[in-house]
Amino acid sequence: MSTDTVITVHRVAKKFKLFSSARERLFESLHPLRKRYHKAFWALHDVSLEVSKGEIIAVLGRNGSGKSTLLQIICQIMQATRGAVVVKGKISALLELGAGFNPEFTGRENVILNGSIMGFSRAEMHARMADIERFAEIGEHFDQPVKTYSSGMFVRVAFAAAIHVDPEILILDEALSVGDARFQHRCFQRIRELVDQGKTILFVSHSADTVLRLCQRGVVIEQGRVSFDGPIVAAVNHYQHLLAGGAPQAEPDNAAPVALAPRGISALENADQVCRQPFYNNHETRLGNGTVQIIDISISVDGRPLSSPIRTGQRVELLLSMRFNETLAGVSAGFAIVTLDGTYVFGTNLLMRQALLLSAQAGEHRQVRFSFCAGLIGADYFLDLGCNQITAQDDLFLDVRRSVLTLRFADTPGITGIADLQVQHEIL
Repeated sequence: MSTDTVITVHRVAKKFKLFSSARERLFESLHPLRKRYHKAFWALHDVSLEVSKGEIIAVLGRNGSGKSTLLQIICQIMQATRGAVVVKGKISALLELGAGFNPEFTGRENVILNGSIMGFSRAEMHARMADIERFAEIGEHFDQPVKTYSSGMFVRVAFAAAIHVDPEILILDEALSVGDARFQHRCFQRIRELVDQGKTILFVSHSADTVLRLCQRGVVIEQGRVSFDGPIVAAVNHYQHLLAGGAPQAEPDNAAPVALAPRGISALENADQVCRQPFYNNHETRLGNGTVQIIDISISVDGRPLSSPIRTGQRVELLLSMRFNETLAGVSAGFAIVTLDGTYVFGTNLLMRQALLLSAQAGEHRQVRFSFCAGLIGADYFLDLGCNQITAQDDLFLDVRRSVLTLRFADTPGITGIADLQVQHEIL
């Protein structure tokens, strides 16, 4: 184990006993010959991984894959059936909604309780209380029983408590999906501060955009095993492949984890025209299962091909061309403009615009035209393109091309910043 390793998980397995009724549980506990009434369910099978200090790791997996069980074992909330976990450093965790909080206690009392579990005295937690209360921003409800909280109020208090105990390792399990947009933004700002401080973070989220922006590495858990462990882009691609219907081959219980090769875009014929564009970015990243491919994009400014910096007020048109490699319905397409550090400036798609979604037979092509009035100024931005399929269960990546083109917007005299708000003034 490296000296920089802060979490070591070695061949961890977890078995649960499933009973069809409470009576069977009682019969098994009292049976003189120890007759077995339960059915064994292995939530984890020989999971091994190492986490180094300062790593920001996304833990991905479908519902029921074993992600939460693994995190609870790392946090010592749950004991492994076999295997070992070694943690060096103070862990602060925000797991499933409600974990670790007493519903009868107030928010303030739960914060003190949470701190005492972390090894802080009541006086130390009182010293942090003003910052926690300010971050949670739930007003007088802070001194009301937690059982009266909405899910959004709960996550505000729980997250505020988790980040104000100076953790060396922070574990977040889908908790931030509950808060409102304004609170989520504040949380991510705080997470970025922790990243800058060199903290170690394990982050569970079903949002590919979020983990791609925050994390460097991804660990995919599937059917209780590590099915992929590597760079975040490849991990998200692998996870999307699983959502699209891929499944790992059955392995014996003592088999070592293997990285499954996703079908992905790279395995398909690359006949697209995008790379011939003059502003094409050779370092684009591409995700998706490839059942639909973005094969071309045409950009015009005020009716002319894009050839120079775009000036504020000009009309920009994007014509997106896609090839359907399989017969599909319910396909959305869209675009986004992002800064060089990955911050979204603008994004939209057919689903968000409540437009008719695309359908086509295998081998057919479809086109979507977007147009907008340029309002950005004085910088280079990246253009993201994407198409995804909307189903009742999932939102599947078909082809997502991140940072595919560079768009340059011209300076506008008399304005500073990144956007032209078309300000007018009047001296009174």
